[in-house]
Amino acid sequence: MDVSLFELFSVGIGPSSSHTNGPMTAACDFVDRLREQGGLERTARLEVTLYGSLAATGRGHGTFGAVLLGLEGNRPEIVLPDHVDKRLAELDEGSPLILGGDGPQLDYGIKDMILQPRIQLPRHPNGMTIKAFDANDELIYELTSFSIGGGFVVHEGDEDASGGKSDAAGDPATAENSGGASPEASPQGRDVPYPFFNGDQLLARCQESGLDVAGVMMANEAKGRSEEEVREGVLHLWQVMEECKNNSLKRSGCLPGGLKTRRRAPEWHKRLSISDPEFDIWSWVEWVNLVALAVNEENASGGRIVTAPTNGAAGVIPAVIFYANHYTDRARQGGRAARPDIVVDFLLAAGAVGVVIKQQASISGAEVGCQGEVGSAASMAAAGLAQVMGGSPDQVSKAAEIAMEHHLGMTCDPIGGLVQVPCIERNAIAAVTAVNAARMALMDPEGYMVSLDQVIATMKSTGADMSSKYKETAEGGLAVNVPYC
Repeated sequence: MDVSLFELFSVGIGPSSSHTNGPMTAACDFVDRLREQGGLERTARLEVTLYGSLAATGRGHGTFGAVLLGLEGNRPEIVLPDHVDKRLAELDEGSPLILGGDGPQLDYGIKDMILQPRIQLPRHPNGMTIKAFDANDELIYELTSFSIGGGFVVHEGDEDASGGKSDAAGDPATAENSGGASPEASPQGRDVPYPFFNGDQLLARCQESGLDVAGVMMANEAKGRSEEEVREGVLHLWQVMEECKNNSLKRSGCLPGGLKTRRRAPEWHKRLSISDPEFDIWSWVEWVNLVALAVNEENASGGRIVTAPTNGAAGVIPAVIFYANHYTDRARQGGRAARPDIVVDFLLAAGAVGVVIKQQASISGAEVGCQGEVGSAASMAAAGLAQVMGGSPDQVSKAAEIAMEHHLGMTCDPIGGLVQVPCIERNAIAAVTAVNAARMALMDPEGYMVSLDQVIATMKSTGADMSSKYKETAEGGLAVNVPYC
């Protein structure tokens, strides 16, 4: 097990984990390494080149501004949306870039970035290179980085190919803004009681230990820290999800970016609060849809978000957690007091499946299409709900497989390069699919033809076969068939 739950789920800003959070982290890492080598104060000029999908849809995904913020020393798990808006407005008006936040002031802005949308570096479609030069225009330092999905970043030349989301994430029990685990506290690179790489190994660990999926994940996450610290970290993630949803419901008007996409969640919430104040079981689809829309509308606004496992798919899991907290037997029997336990079990099981997907395939829309983002989120959410509903490890695995199977081949074709259409509605549809997948898995105790590992392998190979125009480049699908000015 090389990926921690607190790496898979982390707090950042919208609208994209791979195109906003990842590039910001990469730029901040560049500055940190430049400082360590004594080159920060000598820097007189910067050169930033964005390749592939980062260049193709970077404007709509907030990539360019995120790089500038990263170069000023900001990290996505700490920076707040208000600072992002304020600082980007200042830079747009001509304010100098302050390298590292306390270094030399440079005349550098978005207009100076080199965009290479037609060139993909061999390692990943989301590539970027940053170079620093001195006053004599001699190269001081350069770094090529890859944003590989979900905010994870890999730097060329580093031995660790798994990629960390950030070198500055705090401990899950104490990090007020990050909700992420420090490298020291993470199971990554350390022995854990029940290591697993794929779905079959996860089920084997459950059988060997007598634990369920959530129990195996808890035991691994508790390596080097207490279970209570893990629990606090998980509940912090849920708190940020709830804040994200609630912030969205207070907004009105259209989303930023030029598409004039109307915010629907606030109006839906008003109507549902009147027509169904007691959360009648017959209205669960409407409420699940609402939560997914609210979270992704907030993401599209650049709000504070939990990657789950990516920003573009961040509404699925909170929406299905809402279902788990309102419509399951555990919720009805335990009331509000049961919700923390429900959430912990849900996110641990969902995280276990996410770890399997991340290690075996990809959660990057630029690499495998939206099946890797929304498909992965639906698979994780189905597993989490099956766990909460009392499913066995086999049934949890089956729920994850069903949800992923019916997202195979899903393209990533955002109109205008914005994380709005079809992304927001797609989260709502996937959340309802996840609920259905969990319910189907629990209705059928028999064996199944397709395993979780087989469907993940299929997702990976399908993504490899998919044309690049359907992988977050805005060069195919809805992005070209729907007129946009």
